[in-house]
Amino acid sequence: MTRAQSRPYVAGTVIGYVVDVGRFADRDHFASYNGTAPIEVSSGGHKVFRLSRRGNRRLNHAVHMAPVTQIRFRHSEGRAYYDRKIKEGKTNKEALRCLKRRVSDAIFAHLVADAKRKAETVQAGPGGQMGNGSVSSVAGLHPECQLFGQATPRPVPTIRPRVTSKNSEAEELVQKKSRKAS
Repeated sequence: MTRAQSRPYVAGTVIGYVVDVGRFADRDHFASYNGTAPIEVSSGGHKVFRLSRRGNRRLNHAVHMAPVTQIRFRHSEGRAYYDRKIKEGKTNKEALRCLKRRVSDAIFAHLVADAKRKAETVQAGPGGQMGNGSVSSVAGLHPECQLFGQATPRPVPTIRPRVTSKNSEAEELVQKKSRKAS
């Protein structure tokens, strides 16, 4: 898979599994969800970290594809970071883990920025830009301007009586009994 081919795969997988970035409190929670948060597996005085085997494994694979692809290209920022970690004395796997976490943090930052942009667009109104007061919308003309009736028909009212919950019926019976008693 080339670099250009991996981008849509990673993006689609991340968006598909994350859905709403608001459910993650911060980048650490997101890293824990996608399995890029390191966990300590030390023994004695020797400190060792590895990536968690928990989390969403398919999302972890998608996040893994981005650093592996970056490492292949010498001119990429990911490769420069990877080389810098190796010069610091880290093994190839440790340097890849560091890069993987960095990619996870970058993905989280982009998801948060996209969510903010989407929230601003929703508040902006139907035109998509802030301050647009026109009656047109992204979907087409305003419903009042349709030539052949409504664009979408309204739901047909049902002839069934409204169903109330058992709790509300029980409350009504209790109220009637209390009225009769007083």
